[in-house]
Amino acid sequence: MNLRALEGKKTLWAWAVGTFFGAGLMKPGPGTYGSVAAAILWFGSIHLLHPSPLHQTIGTLIAALAATAIGIPAATIVARESGREDPGHVVIDEVAGQIFALIAIPADWPHALLALLLFRLFDITKPPPVRNLERLHGGTGIMLDDVAAGLIALAIGHAALLIYP
Repeated sequence: MNLRALEGKKTLWAWAVGTFFGAGLMKPGPGTYGSVAAAILWFGSIHLLHPSPLHQTIGTLIAALAATAIGIPAATIVARESGREDPGHVVIDEVAGQIFALIAIPADWPHALLALLLFRLFDITKPPPVRNLERLHGGTGIMLDDVAAGLIALAIGHAALLIYP
């Protein structure tokens, strides 16, 4: 991490969102911490609010879209202020991708863990077209490769549910 950038002026809201309230500052593997934090928040909110499956799906989709929409400008700002193209401490992209992977899955630990493992697999390996999205400029590239990894994890996770209900 560029320590000079951290000592300089920071846009507080962008750093709070970009690092997902500090999860991205944890070592090692800040992306995994961001993904786990998202999965825990999703699981906790589902069990606290007890939504119907339809409302759970709609709420999760809205959360994923909101994380993406807010994450693009936040990631752009943090990258610029860090002096790095894709800083490792920006984990809002993993948060958004993880939430996409959780859409419409049963609200239990085995399924949440499957979504987490699938997302991390596709986020780390970046199969085509995921890797290509990294080339987009600024926060768009930072965010959309993880959104794509989340959507692939979503599709594979739901295919697994069809095969192994």
